[in-house]
Amino acid sequence: MASDTVSTLDYMLTPPDGSRAYNNINADSTTGKPIRNWVEDSHEMQIKDVRGEEGLYKLDSAGFQYGREAAKHTSFLNDGEIEREYYPESIDLIKRVTGATSIVIFDHTIRRRRPGEPDDSPQKRQPVSLVHVDQTTSSAISRVHRHLPPTEAPSLLRRRFQIINLWRPISHAAVDWPLALCDFRSVDFEKDLVPVALIYPDREGETFGVKHNPNHQWKYLNAMTPEEFVLIKCFDSIQDGSVARLTPHTGFQDPNTPEGTPLRESIELRALVFYD
Repeated sequence: MASDTVSTLDYMLTPPDGSRAYNNINADSTTGKPIRNWVEDSHEMQIKDVRGEEGLYKLDSAGFQYGREAAKHTSFLNDGEIEREYYPESIDLIKRVTGATSIVIFDHTIRRRRPGEPDDSPQKRQPVSLVHVDQTTSSAISRVHRHLPPTEAPSLLRRRFQIINLWRPISHAAVDWPLALCDFRSVDFEKDLVPVALIYPDREGETFGVKHNPNHQWKYLNAMTPEEFVLIKCFDSIQDGSVARLTPHTGFQDPNTPEGTPLRESIELRALVFYD
């Protein structure tokens, strides 16, 4: 039985003075609030449970794709172990699902919901309650130059490449604060997306914020387990309208969550995905 739900999703309003939007990667450690020059724009949205219909949503049509395959690495407590054990099996998984020829995982984030704690360091990341896309075209190209040797980057950029996140719950099902994904076919690329500078302590990246559009079609997989995963497309170099380019996404508070549900824990890997 489908568990469709309605939740308040946080979109963005652009800076009223017309300046470039920015967001600091770390929250203010004193107040716990984000450091940015724009405000959220909250809207109630219907979110459809696609359990039983997962096969209808593919990377090149919807911009995301669900699958079932348990990870061999299950502890997710040590970054070094994750890189040694979980990265290789994830590269193999992404290759099999996408048909890609080469993959470079450039980072990962573990999120554990801790109510009342500030999200002010990489060790304290919490579910993101903001509609966003991790990369813009500019930052995606910068990622290739940042993570590949200068002798290889130019030729790789002439081929099709994507940035794809591999997301899965860890420890227990993600009933608390599940992940919602917006079907790319309901996104107005030119009107809905706003480049936002992402300020790190040592550099600057760029993401897309998303403006509210009542046509957005939101999906989630109810009670997603650690044995399930979703691939989330954040960028595709094919931009001729033939494939989905990206997927806005956000964590959300499901009002139907039972009291006492274990707090959400999840991991996402971010990968450069190349094709011949």
